[in-house]
Amino acid sequence: MARLPDTYFDRLYAGSPDPWELATRWYEQRKYAITMALLPLPRYRHAFEPGCSVGALTARLARRCDHVTAMDVAAAALSSADERLRAEGCRDAVTLRQGSLDEPWPDEAYDLVVISEVAYYLDAQLLGAVLRRERPRLGPDATIVAAHWRHAVPGYPLTGDEANRVIADTPGVTRLGGYADADVVIDVFETGPGHSVAARTGVPGA
Repeated sequence: MARLPDTYFDRLYAGSPDPWELATRWYEQRKYAITMALLPLPRYRHAFEPGCSVGALTARLARRCDHVTAMDVAAAALSSADERLRAEGCRDAVTLRQGSLDEPWPDEAYDLVVISEVAYYLDAQLLGAVLRRERPRLGPDATIVAAHWRHAVPGYPLTGDEANRVIADTPGVTRLGGYADADVVIDVFETGPGHSVAARTGVPGA
């Protein structure tokens, strides 16, 4: 099985509007805060977020980006994301689309790609092929952030660490840094030379 089927997610959302409690669980809120803090630029032009689920991270991205294209395979998840974004006053800054990470990405010029808790639904071969296909379409200094649960989940093709290693091995991608604890691994990559935040902002001594 190259990836989990769409019906897997449809069943989850049929049982709960937020099956992972992304909007309420402290673990998730903390993870989102770390993810946003690791972004090397204060603002981005256009972000792509595949696997956006109920839009909890999408709303945060909308505050740092001129526009966000967010995608999920589950129609129920997109409906919840739509409601959340409207309630938070940022719906106009987000395009919601139905689709999977492995499908051709929407034809836009992205300078930020956020792969959060979604890459391990694909096996290594498919994930690697997707990234090799889409990487050349990204700009010369685009940021890619990958955040994943580290514990093995029965039925998932990859663990979070394995998924992030596949992303790290993508040609033309340089790791800038990251964070890891017992539960989550978050890595930040760039399609450019990988200058540090201090170096790119002219901090003396960097």
